[in-house]
Amino acid sequence: MGQDIHWTQFNDNPIFQNPGNAGAFKEDMRVIANYRNQWQRVTVPFSTGSFSFDSKYKNWGFGFLGFHDQVGDGKLRTIETQLNLNRAFILDKWPQHTFRPGINIGMNYRQINWSQLYFDNQYNGYIFNPNAPNNEAFQTDSKVNLSIGIGITDTWVLSERWSFQSGISSFNLNRPNQGFYNQVVLRDVRWNLFTKGSYVLNSDWVLQPSFQYSKQGKYQELMLGGLARYQFSKKDHIQLYGGLWWRNKDALALNFAYEKGPIYAGISYDINFSKLVPASNARGGFELSFKYVISRFKPKQIIHRVCPDFI
Repeated sequence: MGQDIHWTQFNDNPIFQNPGNAGAFKEDMRVIANYRNQWQRVTVPFSTGSFSFDSKYKNWGFGFLGFHDQVGDGKLRTIETQLNLNRAFILDKWPQHTFRPGINIGMNYRQINWSQLYFDNQYNGYIFNPNAPNNEAFQTDSKVNLSIGIGITDTWVLSERWSFQSGISSFNLNRPNQGFYNQVVLRDVRWNLFTKGSYVLNSDWVLQPSFQYSKQGKYQELMLGGLARYQFSKKDHIQLYGGLWWRNKDALALNFAYEKGPIYAGISYDINFSKLVPASNARGGFELSFKYVISRFKPKQIIHRVCPDFI
Protein backbone atom coordinates (compact mmCIF):
# COMPACT_ATOMS: atom_id res chain seq x y z
CA MET A 1 0.00 0.00 0.00
CA GLY A 2 3.03 2.29 0.28
CA GLN A 3 4.57 4.20 3.15
CA ASP A 4 5.64 7.73 3.94
CA ILE A 5 9.33 8.60 4.05
CA HIS A 6 11.29 8.30 7.29
CA TRP A 7 14.48 9.72 8.83
CA THR A 8 17.12 8.46 11.22
CA GLN A 9 17.82 12.01 12.45
CA PHE A 10 14.14 12.53 13.22
CA ASN A 11 14.83 15.29 15.75
CA ASP A 12 16.49 17.29 12.96
CA ASN A 13 13.37 17.25 10.77
CA PRO A 14 10.87 18.51 13.38
CA ILE A 15 8.05 19.77 11.12
CA PHE A 16 7.78 16.40 9.36
CA GLN A 17 7.50 14.87 12.83
CA ASN A 18 4.72 17.10 14.17
CA PRO A 19 3.08 20.38 13.02
CA GLY A 20 3.27 21.54 16.64
CA ASN A 21 7.06 21.80 16.25
CA ALA A 22 6.81 24.74 13.83
CA GLY A 23 8.24 27.83 15.50
CA ALA A 24 9.04 25.94 18.72
CA PHE A 25 12.57 27.28 19.25
CA LYS A 26 14.13 30.28 20.98
CA GLU A 27 15.38 32.06 17.83
CA ASP A 28 13.11 33.84 15.34
CA MET A 29 13.54 31.87 12.09
CA ARG A 30 14.88 28.44 11.17
CA VAL A 31 15.94 26.77 7.91
CA ILE A 32 16.55 23.01 7.76
CA ALA A 33 17.76 20.77 4.90
CA ASN A 34 17.98 16.95 4.98
CA TYR A 35 19.25 14.29 2.59
CA ARG A 36 19.05 10.49 2.84
CA ASN A 37 20.42 7.73 0.58
CA GLN A 38 19.41 4.16 1.45
CA TRP A 39 19.89 0.59 0.13
CA GLN A 40 22.57 1.45 -2.44
CA ARG A 41 24.16 -1.93 -1.72
CA VAL A 42 20.90 -3.83 -2.38
CA THR A 43 19.11 -2.18 -5.31
CA VAL A 44 18.50 1.18 -6.95
CA PRO A 45 19.03 3.46 -3.93
CA PHE A 46 16.16 5.21 -2.20
CA SER A 47 17.02 8.90 -2.37
CA THR A 48 15.20 11.54 -0.30
CA GLY A 49 15.76 15.28 0.06
CA SER A 50 13.85 17.69 2.28
CA PHE A 51 13.76 21.44 2.94
CA SER A 52 11.82 23.37 5.58
CA PHE A 53 11.41 26.88 6.91
CA ASP A 54 9.57 27.87 10.05
CA SER A 55 9.12 30.93 12.23
CA LYS A 56 6.73 32.44 14.77
CA TYR A 57 4.64 35.52 15.42
CA LYS A 58 3.45 36.21 18.96
CA ASN A 59 1.86 32.90 20.08
CA TRP A 60 1.59 31.47 16.55
CA GLY A 61 4.07 29.11 14.92
CA PHE A 62 4.07 28.47 11.17
CA GLY A 63 6.23 26.59 8.72
CA PHE A 64 6.67 25.20 5.21
CA LEU A 65 8.13 21.81 4.31
CA GLY A 66 8.84 20.22 0.94
CA PHE A 67 10.48 16.89 0.08
CA HIS A 68 11.44 14.86 -2.99
CA ASP A 69 11.70 11.07 -2.82
CA GLN A 70 12.69 8.63 -5.59
CA VAL A 71 12.78 4.84 -5.30
CA GLY A 72 13.14 1.68 -7.38
CA ASP A 73 13.74 0.72 -11.01
CA GLY A 74 10.64 2.60 -12.13
CA LYS A 75 11.93 5.78 -10.50
CA LEU A 76 8.76 6.16 -8.46
CA ARG A 77 8.93 9.83 -7.51
CA THR A 78 7.06 11.61 -4.73
CA ILE A 79 7.04 15.40 -4.35
CA GLU A 80 5.15 16.82 -1.42
CA THR A 81 4.70 20.34 -0.04
CA GLN A 82 3.21 21.03 3.37
CA LEU A 83 1.96 24.07 5.26
CA ASN A 84 1.91 23.91 9.06
CA LEU A 85 0.29 26.15 11.65
CA ASN A 86 0.04 25.95 15.44
CA ARG A 87 -0.69 28.11 18.47
CA ALA A 88 1.13 28.04 21.81
CA PHE A 89 -0.73 28.37 25.09
CA ILE A 90 -0.07 27.80 28.78
CA LEU A 91 -2.66 26.52 31.27
CA ASP A 92 -2.84 28.17 34.67
CA LYS A 93 -2.77 24.77 36.40
CA TRP A 94 0.47 23.74 34.63
CA PRO A 95 2.56 26.88 34.13
CA GLN A 96 5.70 24.84 33.41
CA HIS A 97 4.05 23.30 30.30
CA THR A 98 3.66 24.92 26.88
CA PHE A 99 1.15 23.19 24.57
CA ARG A 100 1.14 23.66 20.79
CA PRO A 101 -1.78 22.08 18.86
CA GLY A 102 -1.26 22.34 15.11
CA ILE A 103 -2.56 21.43 11.67
CA ASN A 104 -0.77 20.17 8.56
CA ILE A 105 -2.05 20.54 4.98
CA GLY A 106 -0.04 18.94 2.18
CA MET A 107 -0.16 18.51 -1.59
CA ASN A 108 1.28 15.19 -2.77
CA TYR A 109 2.43 14.43 -6.33
CA ARG A 110 3.52 10.91 -7.38
CA GLN A 111 4.90 9.80 -10.74
CA ILE A 112 6.32 6.57 -12.14
CA ASN A 113 8.35 5.91 -15.29
CA TRP A 114 6.78 2.81 -16.89
CA SER A 115 9.46 2.64 -19.60
CA GLN A 116 12.07 1.74 -16.97
CA LEU A 117 10.19 -1.44 -15.93
CA TYR A 118 10.26 -4.93 -17.47
CA PHE A 119 7.26 -7.26 -17.85
CA ASP A 120 6.51 -10.98 -18.45
CA ASN A 121 5.33 -10.23 -22.00
CA GLN A 122 8.95 -9.44 -22.93
CA TYR A 123 9.82 -13.11 -22.39
CA ASN A 124 8.97 -15.10 -25.54
CA GLY A 125 9.38 -18.56 -24.02
CA TYR A 126 13.07 -18.85 -24.84
CA ILE A 127 14.78 -15.58 -23.97
CA PHE A 128 14.00 -12.31 -22.29
CA ASN A 129 14.10 -9.36 -24.70
CA PRO A 130 14.02 -5.98 -22.89
CA ASN A 131 13.45 -4.21 -26.23
CA ALA A 132 10.26 -6.16 -27.01
CA PRO A 133 6.90 -4.37 -26.49
CA ASN A 134 5.37 -5.04 -23.09
CA ASN A 135 1.76 -4.90 -24.43
CA GLU A 136 0.66 -3.08 -21.30
CA ALA A 137 -1.88 -0.24 -21.39
CA PHE A 138 -1.31 2.23 -18.58
CA GLN A 139 -4.08 4.60 -17.59
CA THR A 140 -1.82 7.20 -16.00
CA ASP A 141 1.71 7.73 -14.77
CA SER A 142 1.06 10.45 -12.18
CA LYS A 143 -1.26 11.30 -9.33
CA VAL A 144 -1.97 14.44 -7.26
CA ASN A 145 -3.57 14.30 -3.80
CA LEU A 146 -4.36 16.49 -0.84
CA SER A 147 -3.38 15.29 2.64
CA ILE A 148 -4.40 16.57 6.07
CA GLY A 149 -2.72 16.04 9.43
CA ILE A 150 -2.93 17.25 13.02
CA GLY A 151 -0.66 17.15 16.03
CA ILE A 152 0.10 18.56 19.45
CA THR A 153 3.36 19.02 21.36
CA ASP A 154 4.13 19.71 25.01
CA THR A 155 7.29 21.47 26.20
CA TRP A 156 7.82 20.74 29.88
CA VAL A 157 10.48 22.57 31.91
CA LEU A 158 10.78 20.31 34.94
CA SER A 159 13.78 21.99 36.57
CA GLU A 160 16.95 23.91 35.76
CA ARG A 161 18.55 20.65 34.65
CA TRP A 162 15.67 18.67 33.14
CA SER A 163 13.36 19.62 30.27
CA PHE A 164 11.22 17.49 27.94
CA GLN A 165 9.42 17.88 24.65
CA SER A 166 6.76 15.35 23.66
CA GLY A 167 4.16 15.09 20.95
CA ILE A 168 1.64 12.97 19.11
CA SER A 169 0.54 13.53 15.52
CA SER A 170 -1.52 11.91 12.78
CA PHE A 171 -1.09 12.42 9.03
CA ASN A 172 -3.10 11.43 5.91
CA LEU A 173 -6.33 11.66 7.88
CA ASN A 174 -8.37 12.02 4.67
CA ARG A 175 -6.87 8.74 3.28
CA PRO A 176 -5.99 10.07 -0.23
CA ASN A 177 -6.17 7.68 -3.18
CA GLN A 178 -2.66 7.04 -4.53
CA GLY A 179 -3.49 4.32 -7.06
CA PHE A 180 -2.39 4.71 -10.68
CA TYR A 181 -5.25 2.49 -11.96
CA ASN A 182 -9.01 2.52 -11.52
CA GLN A 183 -8.46 0.48 -8.38
CA VAL A 184 -8.57 2.71 -5.28
CA VAL A 185 -5.39 2.44 -3.16
CA LEU A 186 -5.85 4.47 0.00
CA ARG A 187 -2.82 5.99 1.69
CA ASP A 188 -2.69 4.74 5.27
CA VAL A 189 -2.83 7.11 8.23
CA ARG A 190 0.61 7.67 9.74
CA TRP A 191 0.82 8.02 13.54
CA ASN A 192 3.82 9.49 15.28
CA LEU A 193 4.67 9.61 18.98
CA PHE A 194 7.91 11.10 20.32
CA THR A 195 9.64 12.32 23.46
CA LYS A 196 13.03 13.95 23.76
CA GLY A 197 14.70 15.12 26.93
CA SER A 198 17.56 17.39 27.87
CA TYR A 199 19.63 16.96 31.02
CA VAL A 200 22.32 19.51 31.90
CA LEU A 201 25.09 17.40 33.42
CA ASN A 202 27.46 20.33 33.98
CA SER A 203 28.64 23.49 32.24
CA ASP A 204 30.20 21.47 29.39
CA TRP A 205 27.97 18.39 28.93
CA VAL A 206 24.27 17.98 28.08
CA LEU A 207 22.57 14.59 27.58
CA GLN A 208 19.67 14.38 25.10
CA PRO A 209 17.84 11.00 25.26
CA SER A 210 14.80 10.49 23.01
CA PHE A 211 12.56 7.97 21.29
CA GLN A 212 10.10 7.92 18.40
CA TYR A 213 7.39 5.44 17.47
CA SER A 214 5.70 5.56 14.06
CA LYS A 215 2.92 3.37 12.70
CA GLN A 216 1.39 3.38 9.22
CA GLY A 217 -1.00 0.59 8.34
CA LYS A 218 0.69 -2.71 9.19
CA TYR A 219 4.14 -1.10 9.23
CA GLN A 220 5.70 0.28 12.38
CA GLU A 221 9.04 1.70 13.50
CA LEU A 222 10.53 2.21 16.97
CA MET A 223 13.71 4.22 17.51
CA LEU A 224 15.54 4.60 20.82
CA GLY A 225 18.75 6.45 21.58
CA GLY A 226 20.14 9.88 22.11
CA LEU A 227 22.97 12.35 21.78
CA ALA A 228 25.58 13.81 24.12
CA ARG A 229 26.49 17.45 23.57
CA TYR A 230 29.91 18.79 24.54
CA GLN A 231 30.75 22.49 24.63
CA PHE A 232 34.09 22.47 22.84
CA SER A 233 34.68 26.23 22.85
CA LYS A 234 32.65 28.82 24.75
CA LYS A 235 34.50 31.68 23.05
CA ASP A 236 33.68 30.51 19.50
CA HIS A 237 30.32 28.95 20.48
CA ILE A 238 31.35 25.50 19.17
CA GLN A 239 29.49 22.39 20.32
CA LEU A 240 30.09 18.77 19.33
CA TYR A 241 27.49 15.97 19.34
CA GLY A 242 27.82 12.21 19.34
CA GLY A 243 25.23 9.49 19.79
CA LEU A 244 23.72 6.15 18.95
CA TRP A 245 20.25 5.11 17.70
CA TRP A 246 18.61 1.68 17.66
CA ARG A 247 15.82 0.95 15.17
CA ASN A 248 13.89 -2.13 16.26
CA LYS A 249 14.68 -5.26 14.20
CA ASP A 250 16.41 -3.19 11.51
CA ALA A 251 19.50 -1.10 12.21
CA LEU A 252 21.95 0.55 14.55
CA ALA A 253 22.77 4.16 13.62
CA LEU A 254 25.80 6.27 14.50
CA ASN A 255 25.17 10.02 14.68
CA PHE A 256 27.66 12.91 14.88
CA ALA A 257 27.07 16.66 14.61
CA TYR A 258 28.89 20.00 14.72
CA GLU A 259 27.38 23.29 15.82
CA LYS A 260 28.91 26.76 15.68
CA GLY A 261 26.66 29.67 16.54
CA PRO A 262 23.60 29.56 14.27
CA ILE A 263 24.96 26.70 12.10
CA TYR A 264 24.32 23.00 12.80
CA ALA A 265 25.45 20.08 10.61
CA GLY A 266 24.79 16.40 11.35
CA ILE A 267 25.69 13.07 9.76
CA SER A 268 24.48 9.54 10.48
CA TYR A 269 24.88 6.04 9.06
CA ASP A 270 22.59 3.03 9.55
CA ILE A 271 24.28 -0.34 10.12
CA ASN A 272 21.70 -2.89 9.02
CA PHE A 273 21.22 -6.06 11.13
CA SER A 274 17.84 -7.27 9.81
CA LYS A 275 17.13 -10.37 7.70
CA LEU A 276 18.31 -8.35 4.70
CA VAL A 277 21.96 -8.61 5.84
CA PRO A 278 22.91 -11.29 3.19
CA ALA A 279 22.02 -8.73 0.51
CA SER A 280 22.81 -5.48 2.33
CA ASN A 281 26.12 -6.65 3.82
CA ALA A 282 25.10 -4.60 6.91
CA ARG A 283 25.01 -1.39 4.85
CA GLY A 284 21.89 0.68 5.38
CA GLY A 285 21.30 4.42 4.96
CA PHE A 286 23.53 7.49 4.83
CA GLU A 287 21.95 10.73 6.04
CA LEU A 288 22.88 14.42 6.31
CA SER A 289 21.15 17.29 8.09
CA PHE A 290 21.80 21.03 8.10
CA LYS A 291 20.19 23.77 10.19
CA TYR A 292 20.56 27.53 10.27
CA VAL A 293 18.76 29.77 12.77
CA ILE A 294 18.25 33.53 12.54
CA SER A 295 17.69 35.97 15.38
CA ARG A 296 16.27 39.39 14.63
CA PHE A 297 18.12 42.41 15.97
CA LYS A 298 16.48 43.61 19.16
CA PRO A 299 17.41 47.15 20.24
CA LYS A 300 18.62 47.51 23.80
CA GLN A 301 15.89 48.70 26.10
CA ILE A 302 16.58 52.03 27.83
CA ILE A 303 15.45 51.68 31.41
CA HIS A 304 16.59 55.10 32.72
CA ARG A 305 16.72 58.31 30.71
CA VAL A 306 19.25 61.05 31.48
CA CYS A 307 17.82 64.50 32.21
CA PRO A 308 18.72 66.95 29.36
CA ASP A 309 19.84 69.56 31.93
CA PHE A 310 22.90 67.46 32.74
CA ILE A 311 23.97 66.73 29.13
